[in-house]
Amino acid sequence: MRAVVIHTPGHYEVTTVDDPTPGPGEVIVAPAAVGICGTDVHIVQGEFAPTPYPIIPGHEFTGEVVALGAGVTNLRTGEQVAVDPSLFCGACHYCAIGRGNLCEKWGAIGDTVDGAMAEYVKVPAANCYRLPESVDVAQGTLIEPLSCAVRGFDVLPRRLGDHYLIYGAGTMGLMMLQLAKAAGAASLSVVDINKDRLAIAQQLGADATAASAADLNRPQGWETVIDCTGVIPVIEDGLTRVRRGGTFQQFGVAPSAAKASFSPFHVYNDEITIVGSMAVLHSFGRAVDLMAKGVIDADTMLTHSFGLADFGSALQTFKDGSGRKIQIRPQS
Repeated sequence: MRAVVIHTPGHYEVTTVDDPTPGPGEVIVAPAAVGICGTDVHIVQGEFAPTPYPIIPGHEFTGEVVALGAGVTNLRTGEQVAVDPSLFCGACHYCAIGRGNLCEKWGAIGDTVDGAMAEYVKVPAANCYRLPESVDVAQGTLIEPLSCAVRGFDVLPRRLGDHYLIYGAGTMGLMMLQLAKAAGAASLSVVDINKDRLAIAQQLGADATAASAADLNRPQGWETVIDCTGVIPVIEDGLTRVRRGGTFQQFGVAPSAAKASFSPFHVYNDEITIVGSMAVLHSFGRAVDLMAKGVIDADTMLTHSFGLADFGSALQTFKDGSGRKIQIRPQS
């Protein structure tokens, strides 16, 4: 089969590899659409610590079940599914207390084992969710990032009437914006240096947008500040924008070796809560339901589609910030 293979950081190619074979409890999926996200960029650049090389990337995907391993009874060939990429060991301390996203042997399809930037991918049958009739395969690629956003909201206070500040109007920032709107935010402010993305944020419900939080008229700060960029100067600025007693969430993925500075006195004196949100946890099924309900404007989120051979162009388009959700179509 054809696949994108990242051999070492910075070096990848579209090449031919062996077709995967399903083991017990596994299925083979022919990916129809695969989203590109910031984690993929970190993997290509060698900035995502858990990733071994070589690897086939791709963790946001939908596709058709084409083969069943022994013991699989909950799926049939020909069904369209979205796949939760999470791979938890099920035996460590964190898995035992229901915190599989912190698993001591954490893994994910496309992050630590071969993923969906290929004509076929092997996945656990238990990780497959049938696509609702109202969600097509392109829209379905948004379910995985939405499940991460749902997890993000699981660890936020989510009080009715809070004022939100979101840094970054890419896919994840726009999803957090739409979830905050649905969760009863009193106001939604979005910061990004990309004017086109800010226009989309306004279209999706932002009350105020700017290239800098300093340009927004809220000197008292915001109850909830969410970083969706992973950019260190942005994170450092965001920590200064939290209202006393408020919460700062680190949602964006920064390079694993990056360091940020902040004032411990500010955190102490203003009783600032700092929370992280890592990947997916008990949230994929809820993301399927939210997508089917139309909580996320999927058509506005999707902008570009490339064939497998054009992975490099798709990656550059993402890095240039000229689109929102960019997809690879492995079967084309």
